[in-house]
Amino acid sequence: MTPAILLVRKSGIAHEVLEYAHDPSVASYGQEAADALGVDAETVFKTLVADVEGVGLVCAVVPVSAMLDLKALADAVRGRRARMADAAAAERATGYVVGGISPLGQKKPLPVVIDASALTHARVHVSGGRRGVELALAPMDLLKLSRARTGAIARW
Repeated sequence: MTPAILLVRKSGIAHEVLEYAHDPSVASYGQEAADALGVDAETVFKTLVADVEGVGLVCAVVPVSAMLDLKALADAVRGRRARMADAAAAERATGYVVGGISPLGQKKPLPVVIDASALTHARVHVSGGRRGVELALAPMDLLKLSRARTGAIARW
């Protein structure tokens, strides 16, 4: 049971915990999740941690089929420049390991920006806080629980 799953359960919102056997040799955790669960990759979102000048660490949640637009992320949080955070710093701040970082239940809640494309889906999938565990929930519930804002932060 991860902090992300505990948070979602405690909130009482509709959700589903989906598990699959994670293959350590796979580099794209999000695409692996989509393939293993048999869901549309457009509904699977990866959580990335960036260091935004003037703001600090920020979680960006973007579709696995897209890349994070660092400039758009910095603009969304009114920071200057953004760069991907050091993996060790991301793990320390969130309490999760890379590949299992969830926008929910973080050790030190970071500001969260979710790509606006999430709102076009009835349900999205995000990491449940461990490699091989995904949470499926409505995007508005994800926004509420993560105290996130939306923005056009994905680049295809």
